[in-house]
Amino acid sequence: MRTPNLRQIEAFKAVIETGTVSRAAELLSISQPAASKLLTHLEQDVGLELFDRRRGRLVPTERGMRLYEEIDRIFTGVNQINRAIESIRREEHDRLLVGVMPGLAGPFIGRATVGFLKRHPKAFVSISARSSQFIADWLMARQLDVGLITMEVDHSHLAVEPLLSLPLVCVMPQGHPLERKSRVTAQDLAKEPFVSFREGSRTRSQVDAVFRKQGLAPNTVLDASLATTVCELVAQGLGVTLEHPLLLESVRGRVSVRPFDPPSPLDFLLCRPREARNVGLVDAFIEEARKTAAEISTELLNS
Repeated sequence: MRTPNLRQIEAFKAVIETGTVSRAAELLSISQPAASKLLTHLEQDVGLELFDRRRGRLVPTERGMRLYEEIDRIFTGVNQINRAIESIRREEHDRLLVGVMPGLAGPFIGRATVGFLKRHPKAFVSISARSSQFIADWLMARQLDVGLITMEVDHSHLAVEPLLSLPLVCVMPQGHPLERKSRVTAQDLAKEPFVSFREGSRTRSQVDAVFRKQGLAPNTVLDASLATTVCELVAQGLGVTLEHPLLLESVRGRVSVRPFDPPSPLDFLLCRPREARNVGLVDAFIEEARKTAAEISTELLNS
């Protein structure tokens, strides 16, 4: 076994993240044969089968994904170093480092940032979309000034407050028979194909608990790790789901939404270090985030 070189690792990471060798080659500014050669040499050097070859496509194996997770963790550490260097170069009082979970990394964070920059046009905003655990860790290490997450955090160095507490709503494809109901119950959903979040997520645990309390279980036919994917699967007619209204922006106009009984509130949490830098900027950003959350939720629920 030989130690892989950096170019092999970059090619491997690019294929996983772009989905194809051709896109990875474009990203790395090399030819497709050169990218394929790097991947072949990587597998030979590490002695692991990292991809299954299926009809000309590369599908990561379980070992391949485990290696990718470690590589991504290392590259994340390098990026933290780059952010630290950039932070030193810029004036601290004009810089705001924001961490946001992927479900809120689209229209929500865009609108909140636009509103914030209208009030603070000279501020520089750096946004990182990562899992709640990553964001919590970075906040504790003071790599971020404010974070939006779902997981509960209990740490003496972090101040935590809810962003917007709203009950889960039933999301269904347009034209679904449940559109006729003004409110949807667990009994209504028990026999419907259900699109769920992956096990271990906060939303999945909450939904399972709601059904369990009624002596029922969702008829899960698909699951996904990201809210955007869950919503897209519903929009494509593959089932129904329960979701926080704030995460429905990507499928607005392509799904129908109904209140769910019994109400099951889900909070997004705003976190910041107690010894925060740029307190004024953090306060202003949080205020704008609250305003944006309320606006989007009202728009979606009234549409």
